[in-house]
Amino acid sequence: IMLHSTLALSLLLIAVSSNLAMAIKKEKRAPQTLSRGWGDEITWVQTYEEGLYQAKKRKEECGQSLATVVPEAGGGAGFEMDFKMIMSFLALKKAFAENEELQEMAQNNFVMLNLMHETTDKNLSPDGQYVPRIMFIDPSLTVRADITGRYSNRLYTYEPQDIPFLIENMKKALRLIQTEL
Repeated sequence: IMLHSTLALSLLLIAVSSNLAMAIKKEKRAPQTLSRGWGDEITWVQTYEEGLYQAKKRKEECGQSLATVVPEAGGGAGFEMDFKMIMSFLALKKAFAENEELQEMAQNNFVMLNLMHETTDKNLSPDGQYVPRIMFIDPSLTVRADITGRYSNRLYTYEPQDIPFLIENMKKALRLIQTEL
């Protein structure tokens, strides 16, 4: 009887511990946000149309906002990524999310959109459909095809080591708004 009581108590403790561990894991899991890992402190818009609307609205209010579009991998982008592309994509996302200057600029000076699906707007794929692409749209709703990354085969992509270059491009986009619009 003592052995049965000890065994029953042990099973009860294991069951309680297991349920407690699962409850703790559920509590620690962050809710899915529109950032999808690109920066949870940034206010992201849900759709391309909303991004354009917000950019236009902010132009009227304060004359300084752009929509930055970061198409996400998967979700119907129309192609498959190889392992190297996936690893590069994930590394860029991590570098983007961890850079304080970039995050602050994105939150304070840009309307941010993280597309899950490829848009039908051909202006957002002037050199093809690939991910990630980071493009700038000025408050007049013009895609800034002149603000590009470092790579001639994928003009609007950045690698993790390009974060300083991306920050410079963000600053360039802000300067262009002040001088051109």
